[in-house]
Amino acid sequence: MRRNHCATGAASAAAVVLCLSACSGQARAGDDTLVVTDTMSATSAPIYEEIYDACAAEVGMDVQANHVAGSGLIATVLQQASSRTLPDVLMLDNPDVQQIASSGALSPLTDHSITGAGYPEGVLDAGTYDGDLYGIAPVVNTIGLFYDVDALDEAGIEPPSTWDELREAAAALTEGDRYGIAFSATNTFEGTWQFLPFLWSNGGSEDDLAAPEAVESLEFVDDLVDDGSASSGVVNWSQNDVNDQFIAGKAAMMVNGPWNMPSLEEAEGLDYSSVPLPVPEEGDTLLAPLGGEAFTVPDTGNPDKMASAGAFVECVTTGKNQLTMATGRGAVPADSDVAAEAARENPTVATFVDSVQTARARTALLGPDWPQAATQIYTAEQLALTDTESPADALERVAAQD
Repeated sequence: MRRNHCATGAASAAAVVLCLSACSGQARAGDDTLVVTDTMSATSAPIYEEIYDACAAEVGMDVQANHVAGSGLIATVLQQASSRTLPDVLMLDNPDVQQIASSGALSPLTDHSITGAGYPEGVLDAGTYDGDLYGIAPVVNTIGLFYDVDALDEAGIEPPSTWDELREAAAALTEGDRYGIAFSATNTFEGTWQFLPFLWSNGGSEDDLAAPEAVESLEFVDDLVDDGSASSGVVNWSQNDVNDQFIAGKAAMMVNGPWNMPSLEEAEGLDYSSVPLPVPEEGDTLLAPLGGEAFTVPDTGNPDKMASAGAFVECVTTGKNQLTMATGRGAVPADSDVAAEAARENPTVATFVDSVQTARARTALLGPDWPQAATQIYTAEQLALTDTESPADALERVAAQD
């Protein structure tokens, strides 16, 4: 395998553009080499490279893997599409699949006998555009509620399952320099991602942000900050920051994802567990956002290599490889049966396996227009949690924007 570690997560968008232009390799790769562009970090890349090697050998090809940062990727992919320099296999964050598919840059995976049979509806929705499946994610994720087992035991508190229980638990667990709960409400898509379960599970929708259900959701989150159960710093915290606060004992509970499990396992003296995020009332269905990167087969105009690329993607996404990726990255296998196997082996993973079954693709309702709604949501959250405007006024303001 030839490997190019072109950029890290800290790289600027400009650096990524230059990197992809230099590393795409499509023009230089021979007919016996598949060029794969993914967004794996230095930590995750070796897991994928081993799978790539095995799958390339299985389809009778060599593989050139380019690991790049996600920032700037979409603009570069669109540029590559117009210049016909796309890689043979392209990994995309699942909310980006529809935008790239709508440009005509991708080939339907059904052309390569990939149907996604056995996958939850939300996973398939994330990779579908205009009725055709264009992206398939071998592993996925969502968010749940992690808690400090010792802190809850000492307070005699059971893990909350409803909003009222969460509010009461967060207030009771707030003590000294420890907050009851931590979450991300930053002015990025991370802030939107963490707010979506509260919005959706309460019957709210991103296409009607001024509705009472949306206002109630933002009021609930805002109240956690107002009553001191959560730090006002949440407006500046990324999900990594939230995890750091939890590990440091500065929060008894946190909203976060399974990708943090490796660092939580390494934290000295921390006994943690997780449950699905609480819902408004007992019996309500949790609707959380679905995360994960999807493999796609770009339309490179070379039918033979596209066929090989399709066979390669089919191999990469087999159940065995899903388990390998999930274990190495702190994720959930996308196939429901494989996910159930992972849940039996790890109770913490089981929390997220359950949540993924009802998780919703962020682009399911608005498709390529999702980024605008995501920006409106985190903007409203920032306005409300900084006491600039009431939750109702903040949501009304952003809902009025075109």
